[in-house]
Amino acid sequence: MGNYLLIPIAFVALIILFKFFFIVKQQTAVVVERFGRFQSIRNSGLQMKIPLVDRIAGRLSLKIQQLDVIVETKTLDDVFVKLKVSVQYVVIREKVYEAFYKLEYPHDQITSYVFDVVRAEVPKMKLDDVFVKKDDIAIAVKSELQDAMLEYGYDIIKTLVTDIDPDAQVKAAMNRINASEREKIAAQFEGDAQRILIVEKAKAEAESKRLQGQGIADQRREIARGLEESVEVLNKVGINSQEASALIVVTQHYDTLQAIGEETDTNLILLPNSPQAGSDMLNNMVASFTASNQIGEAMKRKQNEKDSGTTE
Repeated sequence: MGNYLLIPIAFVALIILFKFFFIVKQQTAVVVERFGRFQSIRNSGLQMKIPLVDRIAGRLSLKIQQLDVIVETKTLDDVFVKLKVSVQYVVIREKVYEAFYKLEYPHDQITSYVFDVVRAEVPKMKLDDVFVKKDDIAIAVKSELQDAMLEYGYDIIKTLVTDIDPDAQVKAAMNRINASEREKIAAQFEGDAQRILIVEKAKAEAESKRLQGQGIADQRREIARGLEESVEVLNKVGINSQEASALIVVTQHYDTLQAIGEETDTNLILLPNSPQAGSDMLNNMVASFTASNQIGEAMKRKQNEKDSGTTE
């Protein structure tokens, strides 16, 4: 029977032995109280306490933690906007006592300070400035939290404004404004491109006209030079300038007829086109030149007589 009693005694002893020891994980601090009063802070490793006398009051993580706070406020231009502020904080290893006993709900305390700072800073800014100066808002939140939470054993590592969400109607209006601006810029680029095309086309046409005019001028210059040479040759054989000019015109007339005859599909008709047309043209031109010379000589004599009478 004595052996049967040893088994429960050993079991109870084993349980009491386990109650003497406990394990603290890495990056964790354990607060131990004795009869309800703070006794010590235990760090990672195998730790010992007195059963029924000491108890584990709580455990605090020494890792960096993050709290996301969403704040709704109004900007200077009366736009309601939601800001998501991410606060990264950590319990100071040397101030575990303050973090455990002085502040019961650290998340609520941090949230309150974030609300206070954001609602004090954002109403001073317009909506566009909130997007541009979000880092300034984050710095202001960290500065306020750092001063307040240090007393309670918390260190603020970093604060970030991770999201800015205006009212849905405001976002729709901003999208329309952005789309209008982009359409305006696109229209300006298209207008510039069209203007460049028109200018370049006009330049090309002007250059084409210039070259065409230069070609015509060169052509006429060569024709005139050829006519001059032809007249000189005819003069050498006793044909005066008037007769030579008429002969050249008649020759060109027949050359034109020959060129028209070579075109099989042409509808062009050159008038007059009778067999004696060339002879008539030559006689008419010679007669016209003769009459012109006579009129010119008569006018010259009349002018000379007038000048002589004026002199006397």
